[in-house]
Amino acid sequence: MFDREGLIGLFKERALKFGDFTLVSGKKSTYYMDGKQITLHAKGLRLVSEGLLDLLSDVESDAIGGMSIGADPIVGGVLTVAAERDQSLVGVMVRKEAKGHGTQKYIEGPLEPGMKVVVIDDVVTTGGSSILACERIQEFGCEVVCVVGIVDRMQGGAANFAERNLPFRSLLSILDFGIEPPKAGE
Repeated sequence: MFDREGLIGLFKERALKFGDFTLVSGKKSTYYMDGKQITLHAKGLRLVSEGLLDLLSDVESDAIGGMSIGADPIVGGVLTVAAERDQSLVGVMVRKEAKGHGTQKYIEGPLEPGMKVVVIDDVVTTGGSSILACERIQEFGCEVVCVVGIVDRMQGGAANFAERNLPFRSLLSILDFGIEPPKAGE
């Protein structure tokens, strides 16, 4: 059973930082959510993995994955918890750059064309890296059935996914930490 309050507490303790930050999206922020502090922590990864499987219980999918390296620990955790629940699921890692040797591909894992895939990310701001992962998975011949974030910063990601007809869900939002998202245009 997913311990939502436990995950929020762990984020507050280990991953939420205040100061002046520039995000991957290029946006400036007075706070930073360091998702790797959670997904590379045994208890944090367990909480995230249980929460994601619960959140996706009504989504028909064959695979889960996202952009390396951020999604990699999440994929491993979700696959482990799925196996414990006797759920059939495979993982996929999407490279930023094509592999420079061997098969020279963007997609790693036992993914096959036609599979239904959930794309995951730790912290979603504009959704740029998840959108790139979705495009690469779709180019491979699979259907992206949902995009999921651990924390939604509520700064345009959901709208960007909606523009591409990609359903979006998140375990938590920045509101769970008492932080108001910036108003449009900020």
